[in-house]
Amino acid sequence: MDSYLTLHGLVVALGLLAYVVTAHLREQRRHPTAAIAWVLFILLLPYAALPMFLAFGSRKQARPQAAHDHPLAPPAPGGSWALQVIHALGQPAPAAYDALQIHADGREALAALQRGLDGARESIDLCTFILGRGRVGRMVIDQLAAKARAGVRVRLLLDGMGSLMAGRPKLDALREAGASVVLFVPPLHSPLKGRTNLRDHRKMLIVDGALDSRWLWSGGRNLAAEYFDGEPGKPPWHDLSFDLGGPFVLQALALFERDWAFANTERAPQSMPHEPDDGGAAQREPAHGAQLVASGPDQEDDTVYALLLSAAYQARRRIALVTPYFVPDAALLMALCLAARRGVAVELLLPARSNHPLSDIARGRALRQLARAGGRIWLAPQMLHAKLAVIDEQLALAGSANFDSRSLFLNYEMMVAFHEVQDVLRFGAWFDRERRSAQTYVAKKPGLLRDLGEGMLLWVGFQL
Repeated sequence: MDSYLTLHGLVVALGLLAYVVTAHLREQRRHPTAAIAWVLFILLLPYAALPMFLAFGSRKQARPQAAHDHPLAPPAPGGSWALQVIHALGQPAPAAYDALQIHADGREALAALQRGLDGARESIDLCTFILGRGRVGRMVIDQLAAKARAGVRVRLLLDGMGSLMAGRPKLDALREAGASVVLFVPPLHSPLKGRTNLRDHRKMLIVDGALDSRWLWSGGRNLAAEYFDGEPGKPPWHDLSFDLGGPFVLQALALFERDWAFANTERAPQSMPHEPDDGGAAQREPAHGAQLVASGPDQEDDTVYALLLSAAYQARRRIALVTPYFVPDAALLMALCLAARRGVAVELLLPARSNHPLSDIARGRALRQLARAGGRIWLAPQMLHAKLAVIDEQLALAGSANFDSRSLFLNYEMMVAFHEVQDVLRFGAWFDRERRSAQTYVAKKPGLLRDLGEGMLLWVGFQL
């Protein structure tokens, strides 16, 4: 018995030492909830926790150079709080865009995707989390292969974990056509120790990025049938995607180049490459345009989280949020509740039942707390996979990030911040249309088992 206790204590000590040394050497700022959860996990179940931490415990790549080594230029005068916050987070300056199309439904989104692929003349750069094995996935692969055979440079960046979750797509024909295909951190054979739990959840299709006709298709949709027009007997999910052209596309291209370099070399560049110069248009019109907001292990800050937190305190009239999974941390939840209590219309739209039952259980406490504070919550009858935040008439934030701990603190994500008032209102109108079919959430006191289940899921949710 004494020898077992000695061995057990040694394993616990080694686990805690590994946690402290890893966090110190990699200079990782871990969210307090995650830090407490890892320490408790190591103390209670060291034999399981230690190998899991070594495999999954890394949250950030090697930190970028310190901000004082590359000081930010002062923000353009006259900018809104959103522009100032995004600037402070080290993201690109606003850039002009044109011909913004917010897709009404999956069929319109798929038609836009096909048109973009068909019209490519020089290059196609595609990053996605899931490329399905069904009809939509095969269609995309066939179009990419045809373009590669026609001499267009085709690059496909597919997340390693996502490629397993949907079943590995058949990519041999694409490679044989001359396209370049790279898996981002393959989970089964990645040399990135401690990072196999980090996923590239960004979604972007960039066509002819070096030409004046450059074009971007982005949003929350993966490339599988359920995200567009569904399958026989299975209705499509509701999602949000958009496309646009103009100088802003260069920001997405710069991010793709960074991710492509990392996936090929599995080494992060020392600094984020800046998009090519657009002739100073961004500085001339500081209150207009759009900005790419990248979030994830390659960013020094938790950018989307910081922007949402700032928005909750800055909003004056309305905060409209759409997400399939709502499991915010305590700070973000408190900020939203305080906004509701001071009279801001805090509106949350999410599916009544998502494709992740554990997330539906874990969200219970946050929903009840927000409802008690005066927030208005609607449950959509269909699976809703969109990710959107609309703040007053000042900011619309759309892209790939869910409002849960995985997206906000672990995944590589990409959001686009729109500042044009007319387009912010268009995203708000999209929210209102989706809300019409939803039913009002009614908070109910949970039973003992439900309450315990929610607590356990929240304890481990930082890694789920």
